[in-house]
Amino acid sequence: MTETPHPPAFITAPPLRVLFLCTHNSARSQIAEGLARALAPAGVEAWSAGTSPGTVHALAIEVMREAGLDIGSQRSKGLDDVPWSEADTVVTLCGEAEQHCPVLKAGVRRVHWPLPDPAAAPKSERLAAFRAARDEIRWRVASLWPRG
Repeated sequence: MTETPHPPAFITAPPLRVLFLCTHNSARSQIAEGLARALAPAGVEAWSAGTSPGTVHALAIEVMREAGLDIGSQRSKGLDDVPWSEADTVVTLCGEAEQHCPVLKAGVRRVHWPLPDPAAAPKSERLAAFRAARDEIRWRVASLWPRG
């Protein structure tokens, strides 16, 4: 009986090419892409995409600027706009993206971070929701590349 190959744990093999996938590629995946580009070691490639891309949410740009990162030049992209088939790790950040994730080659890690959409928060709580999402995503992205 042949065993199914399992991807190595993040601790033993951190991602070298990572795709952050969400539905609209407007907030969570954009934040993750910006944080990965800032926190990952040199040589790591990070992309984000959406299964139904929209536009980058202004509050995502604002909360990232608060953290000292400018994602204002990032744009929402579909899967065809990024080299997703080259990824060794695909991180989905919402339930819909996990359900619509493309078929991945063997050995590609799939990680699911089911985070609430900050844009869906009531208007009076939206900025706080974006900040909370940014902070949670920062912690999770940093954990992809543990520092020894």
